Amino acid sequence: MRALRLQAWKSEPELVELPEPVPGPGQVVIRVGGAGACHSDLHLMHDFEPGQLPWQPPFTLGHENAGWVHALGEGVTGLTAGQPVAVHGPWGCGRCPRCRLGVDPYCDDIAAAPAPGGGGGLGLDGGMAEYMLVRDARHLVPLPERLDPVAAAPLADAGLTPYHAVRRSWPKLAPDSTAVVIGVGGLGHLAVQILKATTAARIIAVDMRAEALRLARDHGADLALPPEPEAVGEIRAATPGGRGADVVLDFVGSDNTLALAAQVTRTLGDVTIVGIAGGTLPISFFSIGYEVSVQTTYWGSRGELAEVLELGARGLLRPHVTLFPLERAVEAYRRMAEGTLTGRAVITPGAR
Repeated sequence: MRALRLQAWKSEPELVELPEPVPGPGQVVIRVGGAGACHSDLHLMHDFEPGQLPWQPPFTLGHENAGWVHALGEGVTGLTAGQPVAVHGPWGCGRCPRCRLGVDPYCDDIAAAPAPGGGGGLGLDGGMAEYMLVRDARHLVPLPERLDPVAAAPLADAGLTPYHAVRRSWPKLAPDSTAVVIGVGGLGHLAVQILKATTAARIIAVDMRAEALRLARDHGADLALPPEPEAVGEIRAATPGGRGADVVLDFVGSDNTLALAAQVTRTLGDVTIVGIAGGTLPISFFSIGYEVSVQTTYWGSRGELAEVLELGARGLLRPHVTLFPLERAVEAYRRMAEGTLTGRAVITPGAR
């Protein structure tokens, strides 16, 4: 079978031929319908050095996957051949209390995970191949009716990650509240939709690209503006009484975007950092509003993925995607790096 492999750090991935995987006890092989291309893959290709992560290349890329059950290992129940499924991407130890609840991203015994802090496409072979081995059947979530694997694939990360970030702040997203989304890319444009579908908050989107701002407006943002010096005043002016935003979701994570987030958040608000651009946010007693909570998040739970898929099946989440066959996956990453790709790139390994 064909697979897009990262062969070494500081290198471009290569399309190679590999044997089709065979499932062992408790495992499942899926035929991949769609695999999302993520900005974090660019970090894997260009930023890491040997020894920085607890796992090393080579491995097949693609940690945002959906497809059809192809082969079942001994002892697997509850799944049938041909059934459409999404893959819950983070793979923890499977034994700690959090993993048993489906919260693998926050595994308590990460050293016992098959790829500590990672999973398929992150240290282990992922979905940018015609077939993918899923190391434990519990990582598969059946797709609802009316949702096919190509449409479901970007929801497994680009949908799940912002959904978890929004969901944890639901109590602060009442009808008189304001939410700010910084960065309307692959995750941010879905964050706007999630806020629109699950809350009554006023939504403000911030991005430097005109096409991203148009996308935000198309998906329900009440205000969309670039991160210019006057953005702080414009955002605050758009909130009741000029008090600021109740929740700010930063999908960039640079020094500038974090500073913007701190300046527009009201007292008792949330600043959630999702982007990994490497910025820092200095914290002191007077640098942010009283009782502003600052947190990072990583992915989401298996149960939350099922909720995201249901939103997708109902048409409430509609990822803006560009499809690429497997042999053009490197082009998708190149366009992501250049900033010329709007929304999410989805690789379709079955296309020839």
